[in-house]
Order: sequence, then structure tokens, then C-alpha cells
Amino acid sequence: MSTLAPLRLLREPWNASEGDQSNATAGAGGAWCQGLDIPNELFLTLGLVSLVENLLVVAAILKNRNLHSPMYYFICCLAVSDMLVSVSNLAETLFMLLMEHGVLVIRASIVRHMNNVIDMLICSSVVSSLSFLGVIAVDRYITIFYALRYHSIMTLQRAVVTMASVWLASTVSSTVFITYYRNNAILLCLIGFFLFMLVLMLVLYIHMFTLARHHLCSISSQQKQPTVYRSSSLKGAVTLTILLGVFFICWGPFFFHLILIVTCPTNPFCTCFFSYFNLFLILVICNSVVDPLIYAFRSQELRRTLREVVLCSW
Repeated sequence: MSTLAPLRLLREPWNASEGDQSNATAGAGGAWCQGLDIPNELFLTLGLVSLVENLLVVAAILKNRNLHSPMYYFICCLAVSDMLVSVSNLAETLFMLLMEHGVLVIRASIVRHMNNVIDMLICSSVVSSLSFLGVIAVDRYITIFYALRYHSIMTLQRAVVTMASVWLASTVSSTVFITYYRNNAILLCLIGFFLFMLVLMLVLYIHMFTLARHHLCSISSQQKQPTVYRSSSLKGAVTLTILLGVFFICWGPFFFHLILIVTCPTNPFCTCFFSYFNLFLILVICNSVVDPLIYAFRSQELRRTLREVVLCSW
């Protein structure tokens, strides 16, 4: 599957000539540098699964008034961001398949406009999805460390301002990226944004886990039940590992790809890494599939509402 611009051009550096790229690939050697041939059907399947999952999350939150709180609004926005990833992926794949099989014939100028719309969806969904992952981490941090003041700190008005700011910033940044995607400074900004979100989530979630572990240790020492303490600590460690592990595995390769474009565009081994770009896109789409399982479906109230939505008991 070949992606549309600018993601198509992120597959390999634009500041290296085609001859240099082919020579570097040949020099790095072997079938390892040929990348993976990922079928379009896989992109379509993952996109549909993600779309259905996140639609259910949004429907459940809108239906149940008990879920009308800042925390679930942020989860709803994350679901919308992941839906944009799915919709843009589905639209891109379907248009490509139709054009490749001659079913859809469109003028080049219209194709360029379609590219821009899809690119804007992709870029804004990537930025907003990462942003809301960070916002959810901050919200949970406030819930734990400022529990008594949470409702005065995270008011509905502030939540709305936060959500509007994220969507506005995502739209502006995606427009800038589409316009100046050949500029390394833009890629550095994206890389810096990802690293900031990674560090933010690491610090906040590890701090929350440390507090929870200390709290459990105190309870265990009072009740003299070390087994319960170890079990709860292990469960917390597993949850933390899943949260941060999924984030890093799904987003890390894509942004490492961008780092290599900036730092070693003509290096043979970097060129081999570039050939796996479609795999990195698959991981980003997988993140949209996994997010509802981590952030939404673990809520008993939301699961109950989901059952009602699925059974059409509105």
C-alpha cells in the first residue's frame, strides 16, 4: 500500500536522490531491506474495527448522563481522534483500490484536493490523539493527587476550553505540516511533541503508581496482609506496563522513522528502516483499536451502557 502525500513522502527522505536511495538500499543488502508487503485488506479491516469500537464509545458516553464528566469527555475526544485515524485510513485505501482497478477515474486536480483533505485528517488525528492521551494522564493525576479539589480544578468550563484548544491546535498544526512538510524543522517539532508526550506520561503514571504502591504498603502493614499488597502491586505494575508499552510500541517506530529522516537520510541501514514504513502505519492504526480497550472498556458503567447501545435499548 502506498500512502498519499505527505505521508507518502515521509516513507523516505526528500533530500536524497532516487539513485542514492536505490544504491543505499542495495548496499545495505538482502531481502531484509525490501520491507513488508502489507495487503490493503489489513488496513481496511483494522480501520473498520477501530471505527466500530470508537463509535460505540462515543455513543455510550453521549447516552449515559452518568458519564457526562470531564474524564469521560476526554475519553470521548480520544475516541473521536481515533475515529478520524480510521476514517482517513479507510477513505485513502478505498480511493486507492478503486483507482487502481479503474473503477474510479478522477482528474489529477481533484485527486490533489482529496489528498489534502485526507492528509489534514491524518495529521490532525495524529496530533489530537497524542494530545488527548496526555490530557487523560493529567486528568488522572489530578484525580489522585488533588482528589478533594478535583471538581474545582477540572471544571466543565476548563474541560471544554482544553478540548477546544486541542482541536484548534491540531487543525493549525496539520495545516502547517501539509504546507511545509519538506522542512526538517516541522519534523523536529513533531518529534519533540512525541517525546514531550512520552516523558509526560512516563512521569505522571510512574508517580501515580508509586503513590498507589506506597498506599497499599501502608494498608498491608496495618492489616498484616503482604500477599494482598504484592498482588495489588503486581496488578498496578502490569497496568502501567500496558499503558506505556502500548503507547511506545504503537507510536515509537513511526516517530523513530522521522528521526532517521532528519539524522541519517542516506545511511544504508536507515534506508532499510524506511522500507518498513507501512508496518509503522499499521501500528498507529492498531493504537486506535487498542485505545478503547485501555481507556474506555475498563469502566463498568461504560460497559453496561455499551451493552444497552449494542442491544439498541435507547
